[in-house]
Amino acid sequence: MKKEGQHHFSTTRIFQVKDKKKPTYRKPVAVKYLEELALEAKKKKYPSIPILYLAVPKYRDDSANNLTRCIIDFLRLKSHQAERISTTGRPVDRTKTFIDVLGHQRTIGRIEWIKGNGTNGSADISATIAGKSVKIEVKTGRDFQSKAQIEYQKSIISAGGLYVIAKDFTSFLSWYNLQFNKP
Repeated sequence: MKKEGQHHFSTTRIFQVKDKKKPTYRKPVAVKYLEELALEAKKKKYPSIPILYLAVPKYRDDSANNLTRCIIDFLRLKSHQAERISTTGRPVDRTKTFIDVLGHQRTIGRIEWIKGNGTNGSADISATIAGKSVKIEVKTGRDFQSKAQIEYQKSIISAGGLYVIAKDFTSFLSWYNLQFNKP
């Protein structure tokens, strides 16, 4: 394997070889805490099954889907209500398949997405914690809020609800503990 900066020569072109390794994921303490909570819940739910046979729950917070799952499962384990909100709309299949004059199967058309009926800018997670309406927007990496999401945030806050942007599970857990005085 070539090191970064070295060149590989071929008869047609010269190009630079770069190592594009992802950094190794190191599970934060907060995610390990969530796994312990989930295992304790399983032990209570299935008291007659030996711990050896219980599948240990695995969590990660390195992608938007993984972080969303962490937050929803944590809130449910703490006896709160939480659900994922999707505003993507739905696909409509506008393709047609037919046999042409030569006997070959052909497909024309495309799949189109039609607008959903959700509110523009809705947060990814809607929850009720200690009687308060909480909206949680999940943003990972370089992702940032759209103008519609900023307007949605303002409307939630002006209505007396709570709105938080979760970039990782550790910061969400810190916000949760500060907001609801839970150790």
